[in-house]
Amino acid sequence: MAKNRHEELGLTNEDVLHIFETMLMARRIDERMWLLNRAGKIPFVISCQGQEAAQVGAAYALDNGKDWIAPYYRDMGVVLHFGMTAKDLMLSAFAKAEDPNSGGRQMPGHFGQRKNRIITGSSPVTTQLPHAVGVALAAKMNKEDFITFVTLGEGSSNQGDFHEGMNFAGVHKLPTVIMVENNKYAISVPIEKQLACVNVSDRAIGYGMPGVTVDGTDPLEVYKVVKEAADRARRGEGPSLVETICYRLTAHSSDDDQRQYRDSEELEKEKKSDPIPKFAIYLKEVGILTEEIEKEMEERIMKEVNEATDYAENAAYAEPESALLHVYAEKGGNE
Repeated sequence: MAKNRHEELGLTNEDVLHIFETMLMARRIDERMWLLNRAGKIPFVISCQGQEAAQVGAAYALDNGKDWIAPYYRDMGVVLHFGMTAKDLMLSAFAKAEDPNSGGRQMPGHFGQRKNRIITGSSPVTTQLPHAVGVALAAKMNKEDFITFVTLGEGSSNQGDFHEGMNFAGVHKLPTVIMVENNKYAISVPIEKQLACVNVSDRAIGYGMPGVTVDGTDPLEVYKVVKEAADRARRGEGPSLVETICYRLTAHSSDDDQRQYRDSEELEKEKKSDPIPKFAIYLKEVGILTEEIEKEMEERIMKEVNEATDYAENAAYAEPESALLHVYAEKGGNE
């Protein structure tokens, strides 16, 4: 009898259930944030919906006990696997003092948590790529046993930071994996108006690294290629570029009107490739996900999301004076 696809990749039944649960957690947190935004309780949402398979499949291929990650603003699935919680993410959405990313100073999606090796992100897109490459250089210089992983949207791959970071990583054969989550739109600009080449991965050869394009709605396919790239980096063979083809199922952000640049027919067509029901079908076909397990998982997730929402909504805001912290060097401190 042939092995199931996940077993061929060395993943257990428990592994794929954990991947599915993390994808589902990201989706349910995201959906709750949209409701809170529309109710006027939080100011901004930038969504992961449609990209959870790429995020969690890739994160699962890394070592979340030692690797460093530089995620981009949609990467809720990545940061959940690396140790952030629903409460952490809700505190960020409500901009409360306990927000571990920035103490309420940054917009949601600006992830950063030292204890979980999440490198702080910034608002200008793609700046995280040179940061990840720099941390990978430190790993190589100090002969430390970790790699870096950085993500970005395909629109970001047209920025100067992408090309500078790619070139530096390639020249110095740095232990890093660069993953582009190609969701087919750079805000309102469709992919065909962004690239002169067919795939973002076609650019890899110019920087002396392998490039691969993969179905970003299939977490097992993403796991496979990112694992290969991570193993390559650990062997000292340098960086890789992975492009995951997915689709953004929501507007660019809660401030965007997607009706101005794509029609409902396109959106309905793409929803048929929604990675969560798609992966659920696979898990049910191989007898891993039963109705009972799925129901218990949903209840557990929603309990955590509800508790995180209540906690964050009632948590304290930062003191106004704290806005001056971390701006200038503070006397006698390493804070």
